[in-house]
Amino acid sequence: MSTTSAPATTLKERLDIVRDRIADAERRSGRPAGSVTLVGVSKTVTRAEVDEAYAAGLRHFGENRVQNALQTFAGDLPDDLTLHLIGTLQTNKARFVPGNFDIVHSLDRIALATELDRRCGAAGLRLPVLIQVNIAREEQKHGCVVEDLPSVIEATLACESLDLRGLMTMAPLGSDAETARPIFVGLREVREEMRARYPEATLDELSMGMTNDYVAAIEEGATIVRVGRAIFAESMGS
Repeated sequence: MSTTSAPATTLKERLDIVRDRIADAERRSGRPAGSVTLVGVSKTVTRAEVDEAYAAGLRHFGENRVQNALQTFAGDLPDDLTLHLIGTLQTNKARFVPGNFDIVHSLDRIALATELDRRCGAAGLRLPVLIQVNIAREEQKHGCVVEDLPSVIEATLACESLDLRGLMTMAPLGSDAETARPIFVGLREVREEMRARYPEATLDELSMGMTNDYVAAIEEGATIVRVGRAIFAESMGS
């Protein structure tokens, strides 16, 4: 008789598998249980699926596009649901951030920091942000290059309504875990350099790792992983 497990078919089963893999990676890395935040990337999914994931225990959701997020997360939301903006943010859409998003991962330029600060200040809010760094130096990817990171950090620290929490990066599209690993190591090393240079910036958070490589990202220091397809498989493609 075969002992092969049946593939996970429900959202809750898929979510449980991701959680188990995160817990295993935390243990192997000698990190405390619960030290990694799982963000479910909910682009292309319905509000009903978001509600199903919330009922299964997911509390952090990530959206790539402002307009999609405003539609999917319209109406009353639970107080303990955290909405992350993980995609590129155009400066002219910064006005939609205060009151709609709880944290932005994709701050990558001084002009955007200035505009977010202005908008959040006018709303009386303080916004947690991560600076996106293009470690892989891909021309098609957003994020500041490492050489520009100090100036973006300095500008963000000067913003009264922004709370700089850490850094974010994306591995090359289609890369596997081992191909992506040097990118994750690179972000961690850059974070340590910036901590030494700017002791007033805690930079505790490292947002890196997606469905194909989140385990490797945790092993290299990720504190936030952004997982979509492994949770919302039926809506995002296998």
